[in-house]
Amino acid sequence: MKSFRLPADDLEYAVLTALWEFGTASVRELHERLGVPQGLVYTTIAKVVDRLREKGLIQRQRKGAAFQYRPRVARETVERARARNALTRLLGATPRTAAAALVEAVEDLDPELLAELEQAVAARRRAKNGT
Repeated sequence: MKSFRLPADDLEYAVLTALWEFGTASVRELHERLGVPQGLVYTTIAKVVDRLREKGLIQRQRKGAAFQYRPRVARETVERARARNALTRLLGATPRTAAAALVEAVEDLDPELLAELEQAVAARRRAKNGT
């Protein structure tokens, strides 16, 4: 598995998301699509791209006079790691109590989602037990 560090903020995540959507892009293209609409200068996007590269999330390849960047880690892998990180922070030192509260909240928001989660738990248990 590739080692990487998660995006630290919304802008890092937005740039990474853009690369997942575009496949490859230069800093200039990312700036035009993300930076300009948000009123960000080119160098801000360039710094974010550098940070994402240092974190092992994207890679670059020279194309002519510029670099093209593309994701190094699949979106699903990053999303799973972000969810695990958020759950760890949410559940804290007493995960059973927090998990019970989470189940209640999901049931209040969307009872169908609770059924989907139940099916996912059952499928996970079957896969783990090899049945």
